[in-house]
Amino acid sequence: MNATIAVRRGERADRDFVRDLGRRSATSSVSAVREARYDDVLEAFERLADFVYGRRHELLIAERDGARAGFLLLLYDIPDEVTMAPQAFIAYMAVEPTASRRGVGRALLETAEAHAHAAGLPHVSLMVTEENVPARALYEGAGYVTERLMLTKPL
Repeated sequence: MNATIAVRRGERADRDFVRDLGRRSATSSVSAVREARYDDVLEAFERLADFVYGRRHELLIAERDGARAGFLLLLYDIPDEVTMAPQAFIAYMAVEPTASRRGVGRALLETAEAHAHAAGLPHVSLMVTEENVPARALYEGAGYVTERLMLTKPL
């Protein structure tokens, strides 16, 4: 039996879900190059969410068979830092582990792209760690390409 996946605009009432899933998934954003204290990673996610909520954004909630299964935070007012060209920016996306690899992430991406296109933005950008192979495969399969690489050297 195939599950039904629907993506809707998030509401203020969804913020506890975002906070919980974001905190549970935050360590996936840490590169193996950097040591990070767990509490610092959680605080960084909280700061990011507060930053997004304070700007022009969209909160997208994916539901799988009626239960919340993931979210995506999309920013509309963060231009490309080199060209200053307008873009939509995916600040954070997370999927419940039980819904992973079941189309939830793809549905969130497609909906975010539709919102960005409707807003007249020519690109959607995001960042992902090198080690997050499942996320990279999702993005590459959806047509995202590497535009820049951040190189880091431990000292």
